[in-house]
Amino acid sequence: MQRAPPPPPDEFALKQTAPKIAGSGVITGDKVTCAYDLVEQMEYLYVRVVKAKELPPKDVSGSCDPYVEVKVGNYKGVTKHFQKKSNPEWDHVFAFSQDRLQASFVEVIVKDKDVVVDDFIGRAVFDMVDVPRRLPPDSPLAPQWYRLENKKGEKIKKGEIMLALWKGTQADEAFSDAWHSDAAAVGREGVSKIRGKVYLSPRLWYVRVNVIECQDLVPPDKNRQLEACVKVVLGNQALKTRISPPRGLNPMWNEDLVFVSADPFEEPLILTVEDRSDILGKCLIPLPTLPRRLDNKAVPSKWHNLEKHPIQEGEKKEKEPKFSSKIHLRLSLDGGYHVMDESIHYSSDFRPTSKLLWKSSIGILELGIISATGLSAMKDGQGTTDAYCVAKYGPKWVRTRTIIDNLSPKWNEQYTWEVYDPCTVITVGVFDNGHLQGGRDSSIGKVRIRLSTLETEKVYTHSYPLIVLKPSGVQKMGEVQLAVRFSCTSYTNMLSKYTQPLFPKMHYVHPLSISQQDYLRFRAIQIVSKRLGRAEPPLKAEVVEYMLDVGSHIWSVRRAKANFFRLMYVVSPIMAVWKWFDEICKWKNPVTTVLIHILLFILVLYPELILPTFFLYLFFIGIWHYRRKPRHPPHMDIHLSHAHAATADDLDEEFDSFPTGRPAEKVRMRYDRLRSVGGRIQTVIGDMATQGERFHSLLSWRDPRASALFLTFCLFAAVVMYVTPVQVVALLAGLYVLRHPKLRQKIPPTCTNFFKRLPARADCML
Repeated sequence: MQRAPPPPPDEFALKQTAPKIAGSGVITGDKVTCAYDLVEQMEYLYVRVVKAKELPPKDVSGSCDPYVEVKVGNYKGVTKHFQKKSNPEWDHVFAFSQDRLQASFVEVIVKDKDVVVDDFIGRAVFDMVDVPRRLPPDSPLAPQWYRLENKKGEKIKKGEIMLALWKGTQADEAFSDAWHSDAAAVGREGVSKIRGKVYLSPRLWYVRVNVIECQDLVPPDKNRQLEACVKVVLGNQALKTRISPPRGLNPMWNEDLVFVSADPFEEPLILTVEDRSDILGKCLIPLPTLPRRLDNKAVPSKWHNLEKHPIQEGEKKEKEPKFSSKIHLRLSLDGGYHVMDESIHYSSDFRPTSKLLWKSSIGILELGIISATGLSAMKDGQGTTDAYCVAKYGPKWVRTRTIIDNLSPKWNEQYTWEVYDPCTVITVGVFDNGHLQGGRDSSIGKVRIRLSTLETEKVYTHSYPLIVLKPSGVQKMGEVQLAVRFSCTSYTNMLSKYTQPLFPKMHYVHPLSISQQDYLRFRAIQIVSKRLGRAEPPLKAEVVEYMLDVGSHIWSVRRAKANFFRLMYVVSPIMAVWKWFDEICKWKNPVTTVLIHILLFILVLYPELILPTFFLYLFFIGIWHYRRKPRHPPHMDIHLSHAHAATADDLDEEFDSFPTGRPAEKVRMRYDRLRSVGGRIQTVIGDMATQGERFHSLLSWRDPRASALFLTFCLFAAVVMYVTPVQVVALLAGLYVLRHPKLRQKIPPTCTNFFKRLPARADCML
């Protein structure tokens, strides 16, 4: 397979920037301190249209259908119109970016909606020089009544409009809900779909269902053994217990089933006792009635009545005795766990579900989403992108406003989060808004920043490359410019976090299995995406899944190679030390070998210096590496990900659906390749098992002669070690290992020969 040519070395590199923000010490020209100190200030002209009164009639019926048109130069904003209402109320805010304004006056026109041509009612004109400037935290500017004028500038007899005009920045309270001039092409109905919003993930709980036993079940067939199991359904989650061992009509399971649910709870818990395909009884339990458990103490168990299964159509309805079957359950909402919806490797939160177990925050995270440059065109045939950003940290999601038809959008929006653990990651994604065309939101790229790699109280301003992997290869989709600051409120609490467990206590006292964690995380992501998709504007499921890395566990040859090279990088220092020690033993550098001999004598004569010497050595290594410590936050690395070297077939396999949709010949080829790789892994695992079995055979008398020789050696070594000081033994062993090459033989040593002759269980394998 052919590989794509290597990209330029700086194309995927992180670039430090110097935006004009107050937080980095750059003078912005504004003497007033602003809370938005991690973004560049953007100047806006705000026009708030509140209401009108006593508008003159324009229709034959003696009424009017009024609406307001705000014109500033070539930009025009329009309110909704009311039918037959002379005293309308709009309370609508328009925001015009002053970077694009060249007009010297603002014109507010009241018109009457008509079928052919809208009639002019009146207007109010304001000079831009006279518009006041407002700076938060000042109170909002009070609107005033203005008499409407005709086209000649004369005051009309009836008709007034209440307005407020001011100049401000994106820090203004009206900014988020205002109509923006850069979205002038969007209709009034579509404005709500491009606004910036803050979302909160639902509080997720683990629902633990301990199915203990049933009593007095009524079997459908009394001539055969009961094969009962319990099926538990919660929403779209369904789990079954094992089939109970034979115990007559009172089967027992004592099995735990764990589900995920979100507060407020909407679906009930439905339990069904089944015997093969027959239903023996049902039980419906509302989740709000369950007790909430914060620790490992067992909650009281309860007996619940099982409802009789309804008679099927066509069956004869006979008089039956009173149904008295019961099921014994122990139910609880486990609030001592952290419900994982993110990968553990880059999670943004580790707190338990119950707020009663939360500890105080240790700091504040501030993120300034400044701009993006060089974005790829995501609209087919249009060559444009409607870009917005989503940032996720903890349960709080933020979404910037959408910038329409711009490949280099500027957002300049700032957000804040409370930090409870420094070893967490914030994720920032860039997307193309598909709401306006009724399609899906396309992902452009994302950035992850680990808080523990940031220095406190320092502002990091960088341009992060948006790198994605596509079937055609690795590709840069643009760059996003961010400003990040991590402020610590309690340095002592932050340092103490490094000594505490990563997860809450319940994860270690009553742990969940790996398969349970994977299943519950998948269900948690479904619940979060469903709840956030019901917001307005909705955060679509494809956005949530992309931010939470759904599908990252699927097999990928490229990812397997990347993890292998990561492992080799970790093991390489050990291999380097072993190679260096081997060169010392072979006297390739006599001076170094002599110094090692001297060190050996010192450590043997003064063994109390071994541990201090070891830790002092680590200290000096750390001090030596301090001068080369990273100055920038880490970012996506195409070399670490092995994306630059992935072949076309590797990428085609990675982007294949599950289950596969490729032709049979290609699937057979990949299966054979996987078998080949698996065969090599199988051989390595078998060799490791062989070495372990040889150790076991030393004392197992599987080879009686070898065990006798080993026990004789152990007895001799015990006697020698008893009469010989341990320093002498250690010194002699060290001198033997470091002996000169002239005293060495090219054949393996005796101990190696003896170990390799020990029996293993490989000869018993089929």
